Amino acid sequence: MQELKSVYNKEELLNNAVGLLKNLIEIPSFSKDEFNTSVEIENFFKKHHIPTKRFKNNIWAVNKNFDVFKPSVLLNTHHDTVKPNKAYTLDPFVP
Repeated sequence: MQELKSVYNKEELLNNAVGLLKNLIEIPSFSKDEFNTSVEIENFFKKHHIPTKRFKNNIWAVNKNFDVFKPSVLLNTHHDTVKPNKAYTLDPFVP
């Protein structure tokens, strides 16, 4: 397993984020069929030693410094997509 890091530089953060995004783009994840992208997201967090929780295909994580007495920010997104159609000029699964 990868060594646990407490600090990442900007380049590492960017590379990690872009790498995850590229991996997610390559995985078909149509509505009601997001299992494979949920696994990718969960594995990304595990690789970086971030505990996750799961409900169906929903994955969430809480910052290790979370404090109920401090203001919080919730980041919420979805990882399902619409099916491609014949009018697409590019392969939607190639980043």
